[in-house]
Amino acid sequence: MLTRFTASALIDPANKRPSEGGGHRIGEGDNHGDGRQAHAERRHGGRRHRGRVGERQHPPRGGSSGRGTEGSSASAQHDTTGTKDPGASQAVTKKKVPLDGDGDFRVGRDIEPGTYRSRGNTDGLCHWERAKDASGDTDSLLANDHVRGTGYVTVKATDKVFESSGCKDWEVVDAKAQGSPATRMAGDGGMFRVGVDIAPGTYTSTGNTDDGCHWERTKDAEHGPNSILANANVTGTAVVTISTQDAYFTTAGCEDWTKTA
Repeated sequence: MLTRFTASALIDPANKRPSEGGGHRIGEGDNHGDGRQAHAERRHGGRRHRGRVGERQHPPRGGSSGRGTEGSSASAQHDTTGTKDPGASQAVTKKKVPLDGDGDFRVGRDIEPGTYRSRGNTDGLCHWERAKDASGDTDSLLANDHVRGTGYVTVKATDKVFESSGCKDWEVVDAKAQGSPATRMAGDGGMFRVGVDIAPGTYTSTGNTDDGCHWERTKDAEHGPNSILANANVTGTAVVTISTQDAYFTTAGCEDWTKTA
């Protein structure tokens, strides 16, 4: 059974599930302006966090389902790719990796605009925010997310502050990077870069229960209300075709995915 959610569907932060009235197909009379209203502030890992812009949080997963597959598994690539810049201890404007997983960073001063990746977030405590100023007001929030597994985020030149809490260190992603795309991926692995981490094609995940499997196809890593191309919460067997035009695929709470076509 598929339940689709718009980028503006509100999510209960207590269980990361859609609030009442949130389940509907993308494009059915959505008002993204209303959907950008954040939830009440809450404490998370000792830091203050505002509600999710676009509210696309995923149902949490308890336990695992054979995670850590080898060979052509994208989860293995997430754990092993990337190297650290030997000059990381130099001036912050010159360092490529890592960016500390905890802190507030001024764009253009502490960090440069670009796409960043954080891997190995297994406890569900990683949270980040892009903001248009340092006021801390909900109106300043441009985008945010909670990350399990691997997360990607594009920090734009027009952003003022990037906040990160409880995350593994962030590394700069090379826009021209090439890889050996996998044909399998961990169902709770987070975000996968299409054409680099995973190959485009049709993937199947079986044995999902209680609408606990959530997936998203996105056109970028900005995490804005217009970033989502398609998404769904699934019970039973999930089937999704990832296009060569897609930029990222996100999976949370699903059984592992296998490319079938």
